[in-house]
Amino acid sequence: MKYISTRGKAPKLGFEDVLLTGLASDGGLYVPDKLPFYSPKQIASWAGLSYQQLAYKLIKPFVGSSIPARDLEAIIGKSYGSFRHEAVTPLVQVGHNEWILELFHGPTLAFKDVALQLLGHLLDYVLDRRNERVVIMGATSGDTGSAAIEGCRRCKNIDIFILHPNKRVSEVQRRQMTTAIGKNIFNLAVEGNFDDCQQMVKDCFADQSFLKGKRLVAVNSINWARIMAQIVYYFYAAIHLGAPHRAVSFSVPTGNFGDIFAGYLAKKMGLPVDRLVIATNRNDILHRFLSQNQYQKTRLAHTLSPSMDIMVSSNFERMLFDLYENNGMAINTLMQDFQKNNGLSVPAKRLAGARQIFDSYAVNDKLTCETIKAVFEKSEYLLDPHTAIGVKAGRECRGRLSTPMVTLATAHPAKFPEAIQKAGVKQNPDLPYHMRDLFKRKEKYDVIENDLKQVQAYVSKRI
Repeated sequence: MKYISTRGKAPKLGFEDVLLTGLASDGGLYVPDKLPFYSPKQIASWAGLSYQQLAYKLIKPFVGSSIPARDLEAIIGKSYGSFRHEAVTPLVQVGHNEWILELFHGPTLAFKDVALQLLGHLLDYVLDRRNERVVIMGATSGDTGSAAIEGCRRCKNIDIFILHPNKRVSEVQRRQMTTAIGKNIFNLAVEGNFDDCQQMVKDCFADQSFLKGKRLVAVNSINWARIMAQIVYYFYAAIHLGAPHRAVSFSVPTGNFGDIFAGYLAKKMGLPVDRLVIATNRNDILHRFLSQNQYQKTRLAHTLSPSMDIMVSSNFERMLFDLYENNGMAINTLMQDFQKNNGLSVPAKRLAGARQIFDSYAVNDKLTCETIKAVFEKSEYLLDPHTAIGVKAGRECRGRLSTPMVTLATAHPAKFPEAIQKAGVKQNPDLPYHMRDLFKRKEKYDVIENDLKQVQAYVSKRI
C-alpha cells in the first residue's frame, strides 16, 4: 500500500516513511491510495476476536510488508497490554439501544492512548531498526500531550516537545504532562490558544532548518498511524452490537476531526455504519460547515470541554480530499483560499456527499452540564464533559431507535472535576489508583511567548 498527499504534489510514500513524516512536503496530509474492503461474511467471522486480534487484522493491510507479521503482532500486544480493562475499549449501556464506548482505560485516561500507545511502539521499532534519532513536536488541547509522552517516553531515540495553551487545559491534564520528567521530555505552556500551538507545529514542519539536521515527527492526528489505530474500535464496538447483521450509529465528540474520520473510513471499509454524528461545543466550525456550508474561523471560546476548544480541524482536509474524489490540486487551491480568507464553502454536490453520512449538533456548557446530571440521575453513570456533548448530540440527531447509538467516551470524568461540580452532581470523581498521587508529583514545564522563533530557538537549544 502506498500513501498520497491530500494536496497532490508530494511523492507517494510507504508506511514506514509516512509514520516518520507527518505532514507531506506540499503541506498536505497523507492518506492511503486505496482502502481495504471487507465483506459482511468476513466481518461476521471476526465475532469473538479479542481487541488485539481484531487490531492485527485491520492494521496489517496498512502496514504491508514494512513490519513482519510476528513483529506487528508483538507490537500490538505490547501497545494494549497497559490498558486497565481486558476488553481495551468496553461498551456500557446507558439507555434503550444507547451505548457508551469507553476509550479511557489507557495510562492517561483518554482516547488518545488507543492510538498513541501503538504509535510509540511503532516508532520505537522503526527508529531502533534504522538507528535514527528524531524530534517529536506536538500541540495539545489537553489529552494528546500526556498520551504522546506516555506512548513515546520509553523510546530512546527521541526528544519530545509538547506545546499546550497556558492556563487553558484542566489541572489534571496539565499535571499529567508536566509530571512526566525525563531528559528528553519538554513541556511548553504557550501564551495563546490551541490553534496557535497547532499552527506553530505546522510551521515547524514546513521549515525544519532549526533542527540541526534532525527529522521532525508528528504525534498529532496528522500522523496517519493515529487514524489507522482508531479505525479498530469502530469495528470492535459494531461487531459486539450485531454488525454486520445490523447497522450501528456513532456520536463522536469532535475537535480535530481525526477520531470521526476514522469512523468514516471504517464505513468505507465495509462496516455497516448508519450515521456519524459530529458533536461539537461552542467552537462549532464543523457544525456550521455541515448545516450552513460555512467553514469559517471565528473567535475561539474557552469551554468546560477544553479538548474540543479548536477552531481549525486539521483532519478535515482529509475529508475534503475524499469529497473531491482525491483531486489534490482542488484541495491545494481550497486550502490556500482558506488561509487567505479564513473560511471556505464547497459546491452543493460536495456538501451533499458529506450529509449522506454525517449529522452534527453543537452543545454549549449549560447543555453539557444538564446532560451530565440527567444521565447520572437516571443511570448513575458519570460522563466527562466531552462525552456528555456526544450523548446530547447523539440523542438530538438519532434516527431509528432500533439502530444502536454509540457515543465515544473520550476521557475519564476525573480529568474534569470543574465540569462535574458545575453539573451539580454530588459524586466527586476520583482519579484511578495509579494516579492518586498526581497532585503531589513534581511538575516541570516552561511558559513561553506565542512566538514561532522563540519556540524554535527553545527546541534547537535542547535537542
